[in-house]
Order: sequence, then C-alpha cells, then structure tokens
Amino acid sequence: MPETVLHPLETYRDFVYTIPDRFLSVRWSTLVLYTISSQIGVVKGDLDFGNGITLRVAEQVDFAAGRIVRYGYKVSRGGEVLYWYDPQPHPNDPTLTSTFPHHKHIPPNIKHNRVPAPGLSFDRPNLPFLIEEIERDLLAPSS
Repeated sequence: MPETVLHPLETYRDFVYTIPDRFLSVRWSTLVLYTISSQIGVVKGDLDFGNGITLRVAEQVDFAAGRIVRYGYKVSRGGEVLYWYDPQPHPNDPTLTSTFPHHKHIPPNIKHNRVPAPGLSFDRPNLPFLIEEIERDLLAPSS
C-alpha cells in the first residue's frame, strides 16, 4: 500500500473513510473527519476488529503543514483497555527519550508504565502502524 499523506485534507479524508476497504481485519469504522478551520481537521471514532477488539482514535491534523498536532489511540478488548498511545511529554523519564514524546502505556499499572513508541509520528499517518500492530499482536493465531 502506498504511504498515505497528511496533505491535502481530501487525501487523508479519503484514506480514513476507506480503511475497512484497505484493511480486511477492520470489520467496521465509526471514524469521522470534520474540520474546525480551513486547514485543521479532527478524526474521531472507533475501528472494530471483531473478537471485542476496538481501536479508539482521536487526532487533530494540520493539513496545511501535513502534521498531526495531537493524538490519542486506545486499544481495548471487551471494554478492557489493553494499552494506549499518547504524546504527553515525560521529559524526566529517560527510558522514553528515543521516541520523545511518543510512548505507549502498557500493563501492569497502565497509567504509569510507559515504553517508547518508535512506530508513531507527527509527520505521517499513524493508523496503518496501529492497525498492523493489532493484526500482528492481537488477531494473528498463536504459533
């Protein structure tokens, strides 16, 4: 799949609305992209993968700059949060410097247990990485 870009708005909008066609693991999508100004958009909603697995998405995108301004991604199974990603800076945590400010919250103590998130960026879409991670780690049959 060619890499999707964050500019112009129409390109990313088309990508967001065709995710279930592009990724067969996505059973349905409630993602909506709406604009809050001529160049700023927000993507919100869920992607459902079956087996109770859901990816909740919240992004704010500056389409003029081609950058994600902020995001939050949460993966759940049957209502239980498995992990989430956010770019909230934690400058005093040296274990996160390699991907600052991107990081993943994981169990145990999910709120405070953070690891680097090398797959996330402000400069390219994160949804392909997140979907592929779910396919690999949560949907692939156990070996």
